[in-house]
Amino acid sequence: MKRRIKTSVYFVFAFVIFLTSIGFSPLQVAAADLDLKAESAILIDGETGQILFAKNADIKLPPASMTKMMTEYLTMEAIKNETITWETETGISNYAYRISGDSSSSGIGLRQDKQYTVKDLYEAMAINSDNAASIALAELIAGSEGEFVKMMNQKAEELGMKEYEFVNTTGLSNSDLGEDHPAGTDPNADNLLSARAAALLAYHLVNDYPESLEYSSQLTDELDGRTTQNWNWMLPWNNDNFAQYYYEGIDGLKTGHTDAAGYTFTGTAERDGRRLISVVMKTDSIGARFEQTKKLMDYGFNQFSKQELYPAGYQIEDESTLNVSKGKEDTVEVESKNAITATVKNGEEEAYSVNYRLNEDLLDEDGNLIAPVEKGQVVGTMELIYTGSKANGYITGDGQKQSVDLVATTAVEKSNWFMLALGAIGDFFGNIFTSVKDTVVGWFS
Repeated sequence: MKRRIKTSVYFVFAFVIFLTSIGFSPLQVAAADLDLKAESAILIDGETGQILFAKNADIKLPPASMTKMMTEYLTMEAIKNETITWETETGISNYAYRISGDSSSSGIGLRQDKQYTVKDLYEAMAINSDNAASIALAELIAGSEGEFVKMMNQKAEELGMKEYEFVNTTGLSNSDLGEDHPAGTDPNADNLLSARAAALLAYHLVNDYPESLEYSSQLTDELDGRTTQNWNWMLPWNNDNFAQYYYEGIDGLKTGHTDAAGYTFTGTAERDGRRLISVVMKTDSIGARFEQTKKLMDYGFNQFSKQELYPAGYQIEDESTLNVSKGKEDTVEVESKNAITATVKNGEEEAYSVNYRLNEDLLDEDGNLIAPVEKGQVVGTMELIYTGSKANGYITGDGQKQSVDLVATTAVEKSNWFMLALGAIGDFFGNIFTSVKDTVVGWFS
């Protein structure tokens, strides 16, 4: 037996050497081996928000034009709320016009002798990262950039972002804006975001307004007779200069660069129904931000898979029924309404369990369901529990767990008043009997 095991070990060792000699690159790359050349980074599952990788994800850094993701979100929200429409028109203020004329900061030269639609400005902002378009949208929606900045910070709080500070809509330093810096903000301040906060913002943008990807995935934008290009070189360009950065499935989201921020990128890609969102901050070149994003995406797509861990109709062993009080039956059968699907790291398929969390409003003081119970009634949730050694949590909160509704499979009618009364009488005399018995036993003990 020992000889057989030793022979197998030699065979596996030789097989690995053979694969290495022919240039095979194994997919099993541990997170610790990513060697990510970014000061801060994070990778999350785009559907569940599960964090797959994090490096210094909570430090606040200048996000540069990734700031515009919040401007995009609030623009989409204003359209949803019918405050504006895609066809609403607005002019360009002197402030926005001055910024638009600066080609060193993504200025494309908006004109003051015409009206621009919200769609025009949104495309210029999302595709070419035009700063003046961001300012013009903010002024349209809130009346001034200063008021819009208040909306940005309020929305960040609503979304659960923790490490953030918005001082303008563009991602420029306020010092670059001079006397036009938004009212109520420090004239020398920078926007600040952690990688975690940027990923959470991107998560909400992609899930709340998936149409945003229709714009972030466009290669070029046409405005005022000029063609401008998307700064995302991972898109499918027919360009030899960008070919090395192409990544299958990439369709967003936002690049950024300032001297203080370095080169940043919030990317998102979808393959085979799985979406990942990544953030890299403070890389040292235009190309590096895409190279480091590729490392993260490869790690996520190669090391994790979307799996159905528990099917619809699942029942925990020995917990398939719950006790019922005041009903014609004493118990009711329960099961999960839907399947639980999760993004699972290779080799950790068994590192999960589930438990029930019942709706306390439906329980009596003893923890029993109170009749009547309807068939299909939601009585609580079935939660997914990770039992492995490395839990990174979820982008939407450390305490979040994936869960599905727990439902009753049958109905339990409430017992009539006569039977309830008999039960109460029985309980009354039962308690008296128990009390008398205990007293008598006490006399002779």
